[in-house]
Amino acid sequence: MWVIELWRSDAGIFVLSVGLLGLIVGSFINVVVYRLPKMLMQDWRQQAREILQLPAETDSTPYNLARPNSSCPNCGHQLKFWEKIPLLSWLYLRARCSACRAPISWRYPLVEVACGLLSALIAWRYGVSLAGGAMLLCTWSLLTMSLIDAQQQIVPDVIVLPMLWLGLILNSFGVFVSLPEAFWGAVIGYMSLWTVFWLFKWITGREGMGYGDFKLLAMLGAWGGWQVLPGTILVSSALGSIVGVLILRWQGNHYSQPIAFAPFIAIAGFIVLLWGNGMLFIKIA
Repeated sequence: MWVIELWRSDAGIFVLSVGLLGLIVGSFINVVVYRLPKMLMQDWRQQAREILQLPAETDSTPYNLARPNSSCPNCGHQLKFWEKIPLLSWLYLRARCSACRAPISWRYPLVEVACGLLSALIAWRYGVSLAGGAMLLCTWSLLTMSLIDAQQQIVPDVIVLPMLWLGLILNSFGVFVSLPEAFWGAVIGYMSLWTVFWLFKWITGREGMGYGDFKLLAMLGAWGGWQVLPGTILVSSALGSIVGVLILRWQGNHYSQPIAFAPFIAIAGFIVLLWGNGMLFIKIA
């Protein structure tokens, strides 16, 4: 196709195009971060009612990533198309709802910009390649899981498990590493945090992390092989410690909320996948 040929011949246009795509995907990620936890809770509630042999809930209003239409959480105003353009709508509306003038959180444009910049970085690093397309999916998934865990303290299986399998499938063709390296990366990634979890619980009687963290590290191992695990664990632990110290300094010893660890694993994994040991600098034509 002429578009692909244009991208191959002009790296700047390709990076810009992927960056703009990232803005659009960032807008969708905002929807996923808001709705997916509610969808999961709805599903868990329904499963619980079935187990307890209770009648099903009568509310049949569809609630998924597509329906109902996006609306203002303050007044329920249904957003028009021009109110959902990534970044531009937020700037045009001056960060306020067009109906009730309630403020629109800075989080939405920040996620869109972050996704756009990260996507452009991947495009610049990998070019027009299978590895680049795969890393875009990985990056978008890491960003989504980080935001959900930061807000809801969960790492959704519906995202992390398919991405784990995708990493193994890609590496069965040697896209990033060999299949044995990816396999043992997944195994060691899961078992390392699983072991830490049970040692911590045995010593303290408390749970120090969730099972989603095990799966996330296993996913990163499936993508980058066992070689990326030491750097990911080291960097994520350092980031978590720094943030923990800052929170205690600002909030004092009265702060009792658990700190989500998945965002630190995701940030560290992203860094190590791109730059750790030069493992994933592979470009595939």
